[in-house]
Amino acid sequence: MPIDVHQLDAGAWISVNDTREVSVGDLWWLARHDVCPCEMADFLAEGFVEVGVDPPTIEARIAGQCIACGASDVTDWLTVGRVIDGEFYSVVPESVHVPRRRTRLARSE
Repeated sequence: MPIDVHQLDAGAWISVNDTREVSVGDLWWLARHDVCPCEMADFLAEGFVEVGVDPPTIEARIAGQCIACGASDVTDWLTVGRVIDGEFYSVVPESVHVPRRRTRLARSE
């Protein structure tokens, strides 16, 4: 089953199958990251830079800022959710996430 994924409103939303599913403004708890020198970054998502699909996973690179040290950067790929049997299930941003470098994702616009 094809998954239609897009960035909307200048990177403020991720649309999955024509429904706005993930928005900026959440705090993401990042471990083993390159965003800043903090061991664990409390990262404020300010914009989605890229989105991609690695079925069933929806991933994104997110621009934002660590609220602990103030450093701004763009993450490597973070899982934002999964599509299972045609239904989108979002991750919990407040749980611990580990950004990953990915090259195999099918990128969406």
